Amino acid sequence: MVDSRLGKDKETIRRRRECLNCQKRFTTSERAEDALPLVVKKDGRREAFNPVKILNGLKKACEKRPISIDMIEKIVNRIEVFFQEKGEREIKSSEIGEKVMEELHRLDGVAYVRFASVYRQFKDIHEFMDELKELLGNKEEVKQKESSSNDR
Repeated sequence: MVDSRLGKDKETIRRRRECLNCQKRFTTSERAEDALPLVVKKDGRREAFNPVKILNGLKKACEKRPISIDMIEKIVNRIEVFFQEKGEREIKSSEIGEKVMEELHRLDGVAYVRFASVYRQFKDIHEFMDELKELLGNKEEVKQKESSSNDR
């Protein structure tokens, strides 16, 4: 090994290496592999934590919204780190869904409602409207808090 440094994303290590046989130099990029918990599905099955599933769900919810893929990937990373740091060996799929909704709620109301409508499987328009009212109520509270703090 010739040189080692942290990658631009602060999550990878770039290493400059040299082949012992031909003396050519090359670069490798390494990422630490942390143990992720198993996901317990609603029917009791267990499967490996898969950030790609979260990414795909977020992409679908954020379709045609002013949200960059970079922002979506950051959400996936935050969720992945959150569950790694919890240190649990198993987590319920519902915990992941709630965490995704929490992130979307802060990011974009339309994307949040899109995701919620699939995730919560609303049975009728009344359940959907209740979710919208809650979202709008929370937005109104935030606006009131912001305006009162700006008045000071």
